[in-house]
Amino acid sequence: MRLVFAGTPEVAVPALDTLIASERHEVAAVVTRPDARAGRGRRLVPSPVAQRAEEEGIEVLKPTRPRDEDFLARLRDIGPDCCPVVAYGALLPRVALDVPAKGWVNLHFSLLPAWRGAAPVQHALLAGDEMSGATTFLIEEGLDSGPVYGVVTEEVRPRDTSGDLLTRLAFAGAGLLAATMDGIEDGTLQAVPQPEEGISLAPKITVEDARIDWAAPALRVDRVVRACSPAPGAWTVFRGERLKVRSLAPAPDAVVDGATPGELRIGKNSVHVATGSHPVELEWVQPQGKKPMRAADWARGTRIEEGARFDVPAS
Repeated sequence: MRLVFAGTPEVAVPALDTLIASERHEVAAVVTRPDARAGRGRRLVPSPVAQRAEEEGIEVLKPTRPRDEDFLARLRDIGPDCCPVVAYGALLPRVALDVPAKGWVNLHFSLLPAWRGAAPVQHALLAGDEMSGATTFLIEEGLDSGPVYGVVTEEVRPRDTSGDLLTRLAFAGAGLLAATMDGIEDGTLQAVPQPEEGISLAPKITVEDARIDWAAPALRVDRVVRACSPAPGAWTVFRGERLKVRSLAPAPDAVVDGATPGELRIGKNSVHVATGSHPVELEWVQPQGKKPMRAADWARGTRIEEGARFDVPAS
């Protein structure tokens, strides 16, 4: 089939690579979000998908909005049979959905109808799901509600961050998307409506959502840190400044007798924090304006007094 691939971040690149390598399909063009400012110089940088497509000499379309007439006209000129989508980052209007005869097919990183929305992997970790996966489905105007073509499952490992899990799903999902394109082309694959039961939503995780509540049980604190890694990054407040918590580990055997939630206990090579249940051990932190460092090194350099504690958000 003649394809126009839509995607933006690094997680979409494995699927693009798989389709480019396919002998059955032609990636005629790529649709991605406009260049964004990044780095200290705040210069405009093309998306990872755009960069990969340009390396392959594939035409790149960067509409400000997918309903822009110039974009729609060019899409019609290209004449795709189908448009596979991975984390494109913009809602597709009906006028765009109607262009390819076989529609737009999304690779979504959850087992639909669970975790419809922008942050399925993060919400799966926050909820403590033991199983995750990826789903291909025909895009409709509703939020991730279209009929399903196929799924692939992936076990959630105990210490997974959202970055870890998403990386595995990106590669497993790439094969699923390619197989879905094959099945659509030869007519052996039919989309099946999603069940009415089991629907859950996964809205974007905000910076405020990533703030650690030390009064919560250690299990919840651990999930927040892993779910928000690498982005937006879990954080707390110490001496009036934000401190990102890059990683920690539950430490139920640590002794922090009499400590209140958020209180620190500094050892020779360890930093423990009291929570609403048992303590956790900080592993890596990142002070404002500095690079990530081991928590024990941060504590030595900060000269933390006895009884010092992280702020606990007001409930």
